[in-house]
Amino acid sequence: MNEAHATEGDGIITYACVEGIATITFNRPHKLNAFDDDMAVALADALRRFDIDPDAHVAVLCGQGRAFCSGADVQKRQLRSEEELRRHGGPQAWGANANELLARSVNWKPVIAAVHGYALGLGFGIALQSDLIVADPDTQFQVTETSRGLAAARHWALLKFRGSGSFATKITLTGRRFSAEEGFAAGVIDQVSAPGAHVEAAQALGREIARNPPLSVRATVRARRWYMAQAEREALLQTDPLKLYLSEDFRESARAFAEKRTPGPFKGR
Repeated sequence: MNEAHATEGDGIITYACVEGIATITFNRPHKLNAFDDDMAVALADALRRFDIDPDAHVAVLCGQGRAFCSGADVQKRQLRSEEELRRHGGPQAWGANANELLARSVNWKPVIAAVHGYALGLGFGIALQSDLIVADPDTQFQVTETSRGLAAARHWALLKFRGSGSFATKITLTGRRFSAEEGFAAGVIDQVSAPGAHVEAAQALGREIARNPPLSVRATVRARRWYMAQAEREALLQTDPLKLYLSEDFRESARAFAEKRTPGPFKGR
């Protein structure tokens, strides 16, 4: 039996490993675990810790409070000045991009997202990057990038990579929310848990995986993530040059969200 160990419980990302299963928890519940730059860096550090932890074989990502992750913190990221957006190349600070967290690995251990409440925007993207997704039946998912004036092509590519082509197109173009059951039917979600049991179900799935020889498991994870990263890169090559984060529509959408009003009219510029 592996000895349990954990980070400080009041950190914005916490880490605990028990019997080979590392549980990485988003711990900003008062913001529905919305990501600011510090949280993105802390998650990268936690995933790096998992990757090199000799006692950890599978990781489970989960959220404290009412949500897995409600997306990016609009106040801290999307309402940056135009100068900051240009300097950073987007709403995230330099070195705080959450897009390729799981692509930076040495040991290629599997990661399971245990989602509940809300998995929106950036949070949904983190779940899609994970190797498996276990969802509470009440989870609501959404690609918020579309309504915020940003490109949803990366989410579309990740959804298509999971085999949900027409569904991917529909939810990225409309930006509408969808349920765990709808996602499971479309092949986006791997497992729907009993109510309130999403973390336990993900940990049980992790233990099932961990019973196998670790090097054979990691070989499959490495291959999967290579193809996933390729799909992401190809999508971003199409949209990054557009710099939509500098558009008037992006600015209007971010301001409307912060001011709790309906955005628009959009101008297409």
